[in-house]
Amino acid sequence: MSTAFPRISRRVAAVTESTTLAIDARAKALRAAGEDVIGFGAGEPDFPTPPAIVEAAAVACRDPRNHRYTPAAGLPELRQAIAAKTARDSGLVVEPSQVLVTNGGKHAIYNAFATLLDPGDEVLLPAPYWTTYPESIALAGGVAVMVAADESTGFRVGVEELEAARGPRTKMLVFVSPSNPTGAVYPREEIEAIGRWAAERGLWVLTDEIYEHLVYGGDAHHSMPVVAPDLADRCVVVNGVAKTYAMTGWRVGWIIGPPDVVAAAANLQSQSTSNVANVSQRAALAAVGGDLSAVAAMREVFDRRRRLMVGMLEAIPGVTCVEPEGAFYAFPSLTGLLGCSIGGRRPATTLELAEVILDQARVAIVPGEAFGAPGYARLSYALADDDLIEGVSRLAKLLGEAKV
Repeated sequence: MSTAFPRISRRVAAVTESTTLAIDARAKALRAAGEDVIGFGAGEPDFPTPPAIVEAAAVACRDPRNHRYTPAAGLPELRQAIAAKTARDSGLVVEPSQVLVTNGGKHAIYNAFATLLDPGDEVLLPAPYWTTYPESIALAGGVAVMVAADESTGFRVGVEELEAARGPRTKMLVFVSPSNPTGAVYPREEIEAIGRWAAERGLWVLTDEIYEHLVYGGDAHHSMPVVAPDLADRCVVVNGVAKTYAMTGWRVGWIIGPPDVVAAAANLQSQSTSNVANVSQRAALAAVGGDLSAVAAMREVFDRRRRLMVGMLEAIPGVTCVEPEGAFYAFPSLTGLLGCSIGGRRPATTLELAEVILDQARVAIVPGEAFGAPGYARLSYALADDDLIEGVSRLAKLLGEAKV
């Protein structure tokens, strides 16, 4: 008997596959087939998780307490440790009850939007943006309103642009510094101004601080609810162990926010995933309770690779690249190459150009279309030096042969 109902819900069918994960998967498939592919796509440190954290997980595996259900909102001692770590690292003082431990940063973002948004609520989303934000907003019934920025402003938006995009249905702003994909870091005074503007207009802010410790040179990370305290009661902070401690696969993130919001998000989580895997929570406890020596060592390497990659990219005719101030991505403009003859084709978009580069040079990059920024591309420098040099050298060889 036929029915008019679709097999897949319209809500889920509308979700776009993660471009970064799709490109990474294609690169891995080519490697598995014996191809020599250099991948600049995935956003994860190439370092192993520090040994002390791994050992804490091994010990946890043997403890029967971790073989059972635990509180959906997270182990009490981990929530306490996250609150202490947050006060130490950013100056934001919260109670453990204001912390919800989630299955990674994406889960934290999903829970936050699902908890705060009703159908039709608008969310200001500065672009370029990380690919997950608009999809999670849409799944919660919200509407993402893009606020574009480019290299002329260092990929930062200001109060004027945000105010121009604000409408009667605007409920929230997504704020990210350091930024994925651009590496932009907002100065303290700009964060304070945006936070004050949001507080005055009664907006919520979701601020993603996952790259808080990956800032270079004279720049520094500042937490919005610290520099704009009037916003604290309408601000949700998202963070996790993935980037700071090279723990992307452990899947531990968290939400920090007002008690009523965290309680509601915890209730949602209790009916969806329940508690995060206890062994991962014990590993995260060792991470956030320890010092930052491991991330300091990683940051030094990333800083060197950052300068190396930008220098090599800038040497390619038709490519320009603003030096990233944080995270571990370069975000070059490739508009000077669009329409040129490259590898026997004339790519009109960076999406097409990325396909040519993968086919001809066996180098995987993420086109700017994935981040709401056509004409650009994201290249992660979280990979070994030899691979970085080889990959960008292949790009230089292929793109250097471009003909108008």
